[in-house]
Amino acid sequence: MSDSATQLAKDELPDSEASRGRWLRYGVRVPLLLWHLVVHLPLTLLLITPLGERVRIGDEHLRHRAVRWWSHGLMRVFGFRVVCVGQPHAGSALVVANHLSWLDIELIHSQRAVEFVAKAEIARWPLVGWLARRAGTIYHRRGSTESLASVAQMMVERLQAGAQVGVFPEGGTTDGSSVRVFHARIFQAAVEADVPVQPVALRYLRNGQPNPAVPFLDGENFFVNFVRLLGEPAMVAEVHFLEPLPPHSEGRRRLAQAARARIQQALGHSP
Repeated sequence: MSDSATQLAKDELPDSEASRGRWLRYGVRVPLLLWHLVVHLPLTLLLITPLGERVRIGDEHLRHRAVRWWSHGLMRVFGFRVVCVGQPHAGSALVVANHLSWLDIELIHSQRAVEFVAKAEIARWPLVGWLARRAGTIYHRRGSTESLASVAQMMVERLQAGAQVGVFPEGGTTDGSSVRVFHARIFQAAVEADVPVQPVALRYLRNGQPNPAVPFLDGENFFVNFVRLLGEPAMVAEVHFLEPLPPHSEGRRRLAQAARARIQQALGHSP
């Protein structure tokens, strides 16, 4: 177990002050979560129907605005203050980000509705999986060559239709201490659809420092992580929308390297 995980375990001793604070936070946030599910969720579902796709407010579909409203509300329920740096690209783009938590999708969605590519297991997660499907998530079965080809084609089609498609090129979550090498094949969709790539840097801070409590700890599944995060002290969630990269910048491998380098720089990591 890492030092941060050991410290978290110490903080959660039954008689500790941290444990009492956790239960107080549960007392506040659980009712807020229930309200968000019972009241806000039905309203969101009404707005992300095909009708919400036809209605536009400014340059944004009503369906996308509803997704942003829901996601920002969920981040607040969990005690996050969302800080956005930079601007989401206005048109079609391949959105690529570093990956720390299941909250990453909600954090990006709080600023811009994006149709994500995600592992098929997420479809079975309570509530999150169902909402992700309604938001246009493309599911990929890991280890399946047939699924990979189908997902790649679907990504190109959606990008050509004007959508923004989001991916996590690291291929899995990390503890946030580094950014793994990006899988270059993911960037082929942007090359074929001739759309820009927008790198997005994500981090979760407490007292100005990256918070090791957010990523999955050893042995945690989604439900355990969900419940634990609901009781964590308030923190900041930063989303940095970085300068888009043109699709013709020397092929998919150079695109992957350039996107990763920009995210590393935004997070203050050494290249």
